[in-house]
Amino acid sequence: MSAEKKWYVVTTYSGFEAKAKAALEERVRTSDIADQFGEILVPTEPEPEGKRRGPKRSFFPGYIFVEMAMNERTWTLVRGTPKVTNFVGSQKPAPVAVDQIDRVRQQIAEGSISARPVATFEEGDQVRVSQGPFANMSGTVSYINQEKQRIRVLVSIFGRPTPVDLEYGHVERIP
Repeated sequence: MSAEKKWYVVTTYSGFEAKAKAALEERVRTSDIADQFGEILVPTEPEPEGKRRGPKRSFFPGYIFVEMAMNERTWTLVRGTPKVTNFVGSQKPAPVAVDQIDRVRQQIAEGSISARPVATFEEGDQVRVSQGPFANMSGTVSYINQEKQRIRVLVSIFGRPTPVDLEYGHVERIP
């Protein structure tokens, strides 16, 4: 097998991508074959500003990308890492093209730019709910919370105006 480093896709337990990365980095650091590994990439999108810190949402839940020279020792080291289940391709993993990795990196960069949606609503605007249990209902904007990126809409339920708190992305302006 080639000593050249290539990118491979590794499957992990879903939701444990960051822990799998940390465990793999630690195993690589303490091994005598650390020079055969490059970058380990967990493609996540950043959380919007103003939101409380929590787990970042993964673009590919259950997958991480590992740059490495594929051989028996490196394959065994990765497979023996806690939270790692396998390589995509099992016994004979196929490398991922560098241009695909570049696209993933671009997705991460674009995600950081568009992480905070901008409210284009004003109080009194007519809007339609696009997601959730109130989908397709129309109402009037009564309050906008820029910090939490939430909007309060008065929708008519049983003929009465009822306030419903929604995220920016769950409503659209009615032209």
